[in-house]
Amino acid sequence: MAENRKLGIGTIAIHSGQKPGPEGERVVPIAQTTSYVFKDASHAARLFALEEFGQIYTRIGNPTTDVLEARLAALDGGVGALAFSSGMATITAAVLNLTSAGQHIVSAGALYGGTVTLFAHTLKRLGIDVSFVDVTEPEQFRSAIKDNTRLVYIESISNPKNDVPDFEAIVDIAHSAGIPVICDNTVLTPVIFRPFDYGIDIAVYSCTKFIGGHGSAIGGAIVDSGNFDWGTGKFPELTEPDPSYHGVKYLERFGKLAYIVKARTQILRDMGACISPFNSWLLLQGLETLHLRLPKHSSNALELARWLDKDKRISWVNFVGLKNHPSHSNAKKYLKGGFGSVFGFGIAGGYQAGIKFIESVELCSHLANIGDSKTLVIHPASTTHQQLTEQERLAAGVSDDFIRISVGTEDIEDIIADIDQALDKAVS
Repeated sequence: MAENRKLGIGTIAIHSGQKPGPEGERVVPIAQTTSYVFKDASHAARLFALEEFGQIYTRIGNPTTDVLEARLAALDGGVGALAFSSGMATITAAVLNLTSAGQHIVSAGALYGGTVTLFAHTLKRLGIDVSFVDVTEPEQFRSAIKDNTRLVYIESISNPKNDVPDFEAIVDIAHSAGIPVICDNTVLTPVIFRPFDYGIDIAVYSCTKFIGGHGSAIGGAIVDSGNFDWGTGKFPELTEPDPSYHGVKYLERFGKLAYIVKARTQILRDMGACISPFNSWLLLQGLETLHLRLPKHSSNALELARWLDKDKRISWVNFVGLKNHPSHSNAKKYLKGGFGSVFGFGIAGGYQAGIKFIESVELCSHLANIGDSKTLVIHPASTTHQQLTEQERLAAGVSDDFIRISVGTEDIEDIIADIDQALDKAVS
């Protein structure tokens, strides 16, 4: 390939981070091992002193996982990535890499429920304060930032509210305060939205979802743009000696890789939420078709949303691809090649009709996940959000009639037919 030629996203998803092995093996091998033999004492010493990159122990790094990390970094145009055992482990690590007791973050309020619980309860127990704001009102981020604020956290498309933020406005506000923006890009992936193109500093993914795409493996990853300036004096954990690792100064030693190396040598090393080599391999299989699956997911979702929007058995449809959605203009500005495939709709008849609908689907699968090739549905009010009060559910965008759907890649006529027959049984 020409040295300066820019590869397409499909080529990156299939080839980046790997060349055929010494025996000519084309598929990435599974390095199913706990540890690695050092060449000699000097080699081991250099690895442990962070003077040379290489393998020490699979909790910290693994050859199969290295390929996954390199490929994810290339897809986003970042300098490096770090894989974890789950999406939630990823989010936790991304935040704890920059925050400690007595500090503060500002977050969008409409988030995946697990992230809300982490921020509102677990981080609170660790002494980290979180302010939640309306992601559709960028100035609320400015008002919420304090002297001890360490980062701004958003989702590229909020789950389940389906808001698409004004990314550039939020980035400008955060950067003017000298803090980075972390964005959960799980639902859109780099195929539809590339966070670093709009100034976002760090992306996080639950690879369990669309990146894996087949419901076969749990995992997650941080991807670092390498663009944020950590040397302003505001982030001493990256510029001052780390007593837990030979007094290394991450920014001085690693430059643009400072954040991601610190996350590996501190957070992953100490908390141990490492991904298994086999799961890394499974996620790599999913990545190879990501650029083919996402357009199909998205086109199916748009066609289904338009069909539902005209159906009298449906009270409302919350899909950013519809022209009447409040975030439609932002979606057209920032998203490329689709609007994603996870959205919600209200079923006439409320709570009981929602349960009946779920019990009546045949092709669609009733389970608590998104991003599979199969179409997935759930009634959050009776499942994922049942522990919340009615007021709390409404604040999260979960009404009694709300059905969440993750539209798969089956033939759209078959998806519509299944939903049609389920609606007939649920709404009479």
